[in-house]
Amino acid sequence: MIAQPMASHWIDGRAVEGTGPALEVRFPYDASVIATLNEAAAPQIEAALAAAARAQPEWAARRPVERGRILTEAARLIRARAEELAQLETLDTGKPIQETRVADWPSGADALEFFGGLAAAITGQHIPLGTDWAYTRREALGVCLGIGAWNYPSQIACWKAAPALAMGNAMVFKPSEETPLGALKLAEILAEAGLPPGVFQVLNGGRDLGAALLGDPRIAKVSLTGSVETGRKVYAEAASGMRHVTMELGGKSPLIVFDDADLEDAVGAAILANFYSTGQVCSNGTRVFVQEGIAERFLDRLAARAGELVAGDPRDEATQLGPLVSAGHAAKVRAAVNAGIASGARLVCGGPGDGPFVPPTVFVADDANPLATSEIFGPVLTALTFTTEEEALARANALPFGLAAGVFTRDLARAHRVAAGFEAGTVWINAYNLTPVEMPFGGVKQSGIGRENAAAAIEHYSQVKTVYVGMGGVEAPV
Repeated sequence: MIAQPMASHWIDGRAVEGTGPALEVRFPYDASVIATLNEAAAPQIEAALAAAARAQPEWAARRPVERGRILTEAARLIRARAEELAQLETLDTGKPIQETRVADWPSGADALEFFGGLAAAITGQHIPLGTDWAYTRREALGVCLGIGAWNYPSQIACWKAAPALAMGNAMVFKPSEETPLGALKLAEILAEAGLPPGVFQVLNGGRDLGAALLGDPRIAKVSLTGSVETGRKVYAEAASGMRHVTMELGGKSPLIVFDDADLEDAVGAAILANFYSTGQVCSNGTRVFVQEGIAERFLDRLAARAGELVAGDPRDEATQLGPLVSAGHAAKVRAAVNAGIASGARLVCGGPGDGPFVPPTVFVADDANPLATSEIFGPVLTALTFTTEEEALARANALPFGLAAGVFTRDLARAHRVAAGFEAGTVWINAYNLTPVEMPFGGVKQSGIGRENAAAAIEHYSQVKTVYVGMGGVEAPV
């Protein structure tokens, strides 16, 4: 079960060992050590930044179609090694193998393929001005810093690398110290696909590493996936250097279920929106507003289906609910469940659990309960009842977050009204948590700035230069 990589970092096209403190990588199911890395220290940080700054202009000068071919080849290599990579992701994150085979590296490959194909189609604009004219060039930013989260580590690395590299940027990527293995594998695959040394690099370490990278003047842009609290700190530091930012942060997203909805579909969506990946998904619809007329039927069916989920060893193909990512995180989620019970909220099913597992847990609470206001990031759903559409929307929008939202109804006019009324960056109608690379993904309010995926991501990894072309003489007053 050892998943030891070639070395702790990927710098200038090769595996490099670190000189910082040891970093143990543990399998969340039984806490066994699957790899031991050494964190990046000053020599590795400088080597990575210097290599990125050297390699980026040459990479940007290549024909876009050539850059695209390399990304497309990397996508092909990922798909060819699908099972190996799924097994690695399961060891690194504790997510069930039935999930990692379809949702993690496959999504990363889709991103590389999409932006590989898009690279050659990125153009500027011609602006006629009578005799004179102007044009725009869409240019790379330079060296980008990617900071990943532990819940979808390999997908996030691909989602950030693909548009950055397609546009001609270099990227230094810092994975979460909880799940560092996938990004190292991505660096190997990109190199095998033909990516020049220095264009994509991986440094492993904790918060101090992130701060050291973000404070370096060679970094032109930072893209973070993480908590709102972390996002505020990173955004403030980026602003001090006038750096470009993409912030994909957390939320407390609402899912509204009207009484005309298909009950089985709505319950299925609530399960996907709360218990998939053991609830460790930033866009999860953890506040489920159910219209009063169907509330008890909905809760009964939800509890019955949640009780059928199979928890266990994530390497077992029958497992549907894996462990939480670490003992520390399990303790935080368990504390939130216990606090919810102590608050007097109605416990429909589940509970605190033990060890690395928290079972699928459903509460009924009021809007002011911390269960309904704080991001728990575990398999904990809070149900709330409502009467009218206007009431549901007002309550759904009452929190400072705005990552995602969902609505279930057979009334299409109402569905689109509610979608328009949500204060959220991504909305699903009669679906939830589907994030194909073709559509932009990101939040509003405190849930983020900028967008991942789709052509919209290119705007956040490039800048527009305007060129005015004078075709005649120059007139001056003197």
